Amino acid sequence: MRYALVIIRLIVFVTVTLGLYFIWLLGKLVIPNKPFWRQIMFRLWAKSFAKIAGMKIEVIGEPPKPPFFLISNHLGYVDIPLLRSVVDGVFVAKSEIRDWFLAGKIAKDMETIFINRQNRRDILRAGEKILERLNAGEGVIVFPEGTSTKGESVLKFRSSFLEFPARTAFPVHYVAITYRTPNNNPPANTICWWGDENFIEHIWKLFQIPRFEAVLKFGESPIHNPDRKELARILWEKVNEKFVPVL
Repeated sequence: MRYALVIIRLIVFVTVTLGLYFIWLLGKLVIPNKPFWRQIMFRLWAKSFAKIAGMKIEVIGEPPKPPFFLISNHLGYVDIPLLRSVVDGVFVAKSEIRDWFLAGKIAKDMETIFINRQNRRDILRAGEKILERLNAGEGVIVFPEGTSTKGESVLKFRSSFLEFPARTAFPVHYVAITYRTPNNNPPANTICWWGDENFIEHIWKLFQIPRFEAVLKFGESPIHNPDRKELARILWEKVNEKFVPVL
């Protein structure tokens, strides 16, 4: 029975994803406010994923209103629909994602800001893109750990992701993500996506779980600091205080 559930969920997930993407493509031809239309469709996809996967979302604290710069710990691709179900914004991601089959194309069309952390010039270019989105009234979401983890702890934040808010004194909001699952389905092995496991292998395991809980703990107030390394340290401490290990 559980494999039947997985197959049904996979079919619905692929159908909904491609269907909403096709509707977005048609809509952007006639709807003048492109960012508004994109945010609506992105949010609808995120909420659809949550429903398909059986994800119940608990929000603690007050989510920021756009425009905002928000950072979070990173446990896997489930974080994306989770966050987008609650806040409207675009993501900053590593440049490798741009080359992923189909997902890279969709991510690009959703105005994901890709960044090559090894290239100083690209960090500055990404900062200009971030400013464009903020000036357009949108939120920007960043995972400064630079990779996803199995949720034992929060990795130290890479300060390169915080170049823009440090240089411009833009306030940085923060949130901690954790997951809870029914017995015998530890989140570290079923929800968190880390290591060498490919996407298909992981989502097959994820969709076997009948339901799970996702918890977002938002910070009380944003952080300012002109030193990006100091800003990274303070934000890491703030997120770490709210983070509940995924075991």
